[in-house]
Amino acid sequence: MFTGIIQQTGTVISRSPGRITIDAGSLAGECRPGDSLAVSGVCLTVVEIAVPRLTMDVLKETEERTNLFYLEPGDRVNLEPALKAGEGFGGHFVTGHVDGLAKLLDRRRAGRDWILTVRIPADQENFVVGKGSITLEGVSLTVTGLEGDEVSVHVIPYTFSHTNLSEKPVGGLLNLETDLIGKYVARWMEGADEPANSIDIGFLEEMGFM
Repeated sequence: MFTGIIQQTGTVISRSPGRITIDAGSLAGECRPGDSLAVSGVCLTVVEIAVPRLTMDVLKETEERTNLFYLEPGDRVNLEPALKAGEGFGGHFVTGHVDGLAKLLDRRRAGRDWILTVRIPADQENFVVGKGSITLEGVSLTVTGLEGDEVSVHVIPYTFSHTNLSEKPVGGLLNLETDLIGKYVARWMEGADEPANSIDIGFLEEMGFM
């Protein structure tokens, strides 16, 4: 489990099918083989450590669903270790299981802040609400604008300068994870739409009461 609060960024050293190696700086010294690490919002398992380098395996499904496949050496990625018991919780519940790719449509200044507008996959629209939470590139953000499949978020200067959101080009693809709680609520509502079983003579006979 993660929170969407990025601890630091790393730099891609190499990427091959099924594997990625990054320079994680000082964070590498805190990791152990088997640890979970969110790399731009994608939960990966550390398999090799040669400080400051971390190497992680990447499933084929992960490559197909995320933008890790498109990364090149030198690209910057957002890093967040898994949440530990007793640590402060500053963002929202993030699993690191990417739902799809959001296309960056626009990035503009708004005073000291920045506004990013993305287009999300149609099958994710029901899980996004105004003032709700959304994760882009592993960053916990609040939805400030919503119109169909277009979602806008405000990014404060610190987050903008300390993550890779400042470097993503318009037209680029961002890893998207919608709100976990929203998914469960939507699933529950689907079940709530189904009519309850009625109790009649047939039901009583079937259950052995008659």
